[in-house]
Amino acid sequence: MAEALPVKSSNGFTFNLKILTQHSDIAFAFGIILIMVILIMPMPSFLMDLCFSISITLSVLILMTSLFIVKPLEFSSFPTVLLVSTMIRLALNVASTRLILSHGHEGLHAAGKVIAAFGEFAMGGNFVIGLIVFAILIIVNFVVITKGSGRIAEVSARFSLDAMPGKQMAIDADLSAGLINETEAKLRRKELESESNFYGSMDGAAKFVRGDAIAGLLITFINIIGGVIIGIAQNNMDFMDAMRSYTILTVGDGLVTQIPALIVSTAAGLLVSKGGIEGTTDRALFGQLSAYPSALGMSAFLSAAMAFLPGIPMFPFMLLAALAGSGSWFTYKSQKEKIAQRVQEDHALEERTQEEKSAAKVAENLTRAPAVDVIRIELGLGLLPLVNSERNQRLTDQIRVLRQTLANDMGIILPSVRLQDNMQLPSNHYIIRIKEMEAGRGELRANQIMVMDPRGNPIQLSGEEAIEPSFGLKAMWIPEHTRKQAEKMGYTLVEAPTVLTTHLSEIVKDNVTELLSYADTQHILENLSESYKKLLNDIVPGQISVGGIQRILQNLIGERVSIRDLNTILEGIAEGSAMTRNLTLVTEHVRLRLMRQISFANADSNGQLTIFTLSSFWEQNFNDNLIGDYDNRQLAMPPSMIQDFINKIRQSYDRVALMGETPVLITSAAVRPFVRSILDRARPSTIIISQAEVHPKVKIRNLGQV
Repeated sequence: MAEALPVKSSNGFTFNLKILTQHSDIAFAFGIILIMVILIMPMPSFLMDLCFSISITLSVLILMTSLFIVKPLEFSSFPTVLLVSTMIRLALNVASTRLILSHGHEGLHAAGKVIAAFGEFAMGGNFVIGLIVFAILIIVNFVVITKGSGRIAEVSARFSLDAMPGKQMAIDADLSAGLINETEAKLRRKELESESNFYGSMDGAAKFVRGDAIAGLLITFINIIGGVIIGIAQNNMDFMDAMRSYTILTVGDGLVTQIPALIVSTAAGLLVSKGGIEGTTDRALFGQLSAYPSALGMSAFLSAAMAFLPGIPMFPFMLLAALAGSGSWFTYKSQKEKIAQRVQEDHALEERTQEEKSAAKVAENLTRAPAVDVIRIELGLGLLPLVNSERNQRLTDQIRVLRQTLANDMGIILPSVRLQDNMQLPSNHYIIRIKEMEAGRGELRANQIMVMDPRGNPIQLSGEEAIEPSFGLKAMWIPEHTRKQAEKMGYTLVEAPTVLTTHLSEIVKDNVTELLSYADTQHILENLSESYKKLLNDIVPGQISVGGIQRILQNLIGERVSIRDLNTILEGIAEGSAMTRNLTLVTEHVRLRLMRQISFANADSNGQLTIFTLSSFWEQNFNDNLIGDYDNRQLAMPPSMIQDFINKIRQSYDRVALMGETPVLITSAAVRPFVRSILDRARPSTIIISQAEVHPKVKIRNLGQV
């Protein structure tokens, strides 16, 4: 770094600038002492010229700094600067007053060349004009600029103080939420404190400017009156000479001090009014004034219209109209280009966002297991016409009818059935899957009809022999043109889509407990009437959970009991769950409430219920092999005895099946759940009801005992 250059003063003293900058605090204190000295000690005229030059330059520097700063806090020392500049002007006023009153009779240069130049230039040889100009400057500074900036500073200080608690809470909230760290929170608190102190100081500093203007007015009045009296009484001057000499000097002195005061007042007004503006003053003002091309266009139109009024000079208004019109046009083009650029940027951003979403979706699909299809039918290529056929027997239509039938009969909504082609299957084969696991398969002929003899005799038609997939009956596929012949022979005719739909229906009924999910149960409960919703709120979750209700509904539909009468079921659950938490026993209690429905649902068209009864031998065996208390009873029957029971059931039902009968097995209420648990695996199609579930109005036809 280069060494500081020595500077010699007019008195021969040598100062080192580097030392001066390193000890700026001492230099500043020395300057304040000099101001105090000027107030007391007389000064020569050449030194007054230097001090006035410093005052004017300092005021211009303050104004330029106020213009170019971005935020008011960047000039937080302004109140101190304002106080120092005011003290400099007042000290110079006192010193110049001493020179004017002491040497004013010697000529216009008695108080220095700066005062003389300002006095002669402003007055133009007429001291009355000088007084009027000086008065106008005082009014502008005191009434307009000083009063307005003081009011802004006062309001800003009040609003800043009122908003301080809210801003402090916002900083604490951001810190608690982890949006900022402790260091940034300290910086924000420091900035908030500095802002509050700054506006409070500006409110007080505005009084300096106001007092400076009043002091300048009083000093000018005193100088004129005192100078005239001294000139006439002590220096033997006539009135007009004294009035002219002292007035020019006094007004010149006032202008030298009031012009810097006006500049500093303007700087103060700019600073306090900059609170809501971002950026430098010129950019903020020009950017906002030129933000609306229509405003510039209207200004150009009005200026052009003013140019054509009688007596109005055309050139200046037309010049301004041209400038405003040009500004409007260029601003419009600039905004249009910015909008186009912004649209392109938004489009590019949207494309990048879509690409990122696609990439994220691919990544998510790679990291997340695909959803499980609840019901899915996989078709060989030869069966695809069943889906795309234009005939009325399309597979999708029949599945829709099946879902509606199950909703009406069982009270459950069958999940959506997904149809999918499988090229690995033989052409005419299909697979029905429940939750991705194979539940059944079969073989169809898409353009043929399946015929079956209801009497069980061999079919006397030419065709392809087959097995009906739902019940394992002998059947035959015949061409469409033999339909009428088959109808005349009394055969049962089934379309290929119907064969598949029937098979799907039986598989769904066998697996219906797995199809009633927790979400389905919630949906069913949400559709309750308002009165039963109150009952639901009384028992859930105090007596039973939604999962418990789901399990009870699964137990019912697993035995082909419709759950459409949900109100009665809910009443039975409320009663049963008040006595026991065993869901099997609660289900048995609900079945008692559904006695009419269960009895007549299994009766024939004449209201007659065909039954088998469980013999006393097996009733006793079941009761003897029950262990545990009432809520936790379990069946401990030997496996050999269980196998004997299953064989007896199969023999009895196979015997009556040849007669076309499907009787209901009647047991006691105590053993019914355990008989059901055994036959659920061996012969799930068997309907088992307890003696208590037989409605008194139903007619009974007993086929014997098991």
